[in-house]
Amino acid sequence: MSKTALAVIDMINRYDHKDAELLIPSAGAVVPVVAELIGRARQRSVPVIYVNDNFGEWRSHHGELLKHALEGPHADLVAPLEPDTDSLFVLKARHSIFYETPLHYLLQQQGIDRLVLCGQVTEQCVLYSALDAHIRHYEVIVPWDAVAHIHADLAEAALRMMERNMDAHICDSRDLWP
Repeated sequence: MSKTALAVIDMINRYDHKDAELLIPSAGAVVPVVAELIGRARQRSVPVIYVNDNFGEWRSHHGELLKHALEGPHADLVAPLEPDTDSLFVLKARHSIFYETPLHYLLQQQGIDRLVLCGQVTEQCVLYSALDAHIRHYEVIVPWDAVAHIHADLAEAALRMMERNMDAHICDSRDLWP
């Protein structure tokens, strides 16, 4: 029987980086969807794993990154998605949630073989994470309405690539844990 985890990618964010102004409208649209998805996962005891950029601030505790993001000008995009005490948290330095992180080991220890990817950015970190999950033999699910983009056309292409080339299941978030 498959065991699923929800990976929340790069949603703890100050939005003070290059392309942030292009990302903010899409992020604003997906925050309520991601918050609802996190809530449904928690209700069903599906592990929620936040995998987040470190923004050059190598902190050993996610609380420092969260505090920094909540003090930023776009705290409204972060507050609804705060990790709870049961959430797991992995820092990353590059695009993929797997690249030089302990995530694969963590997933193996938890017996997880299916990943639901949500967060940002569809055509960057979500795409590269889906590829890395696929080559590690995880089943990949990407709810199209729970991923934010910088460029809509590239996000659409990325979702098609994930579905076609990585056997990812692209779905509506409401189809997960109804």
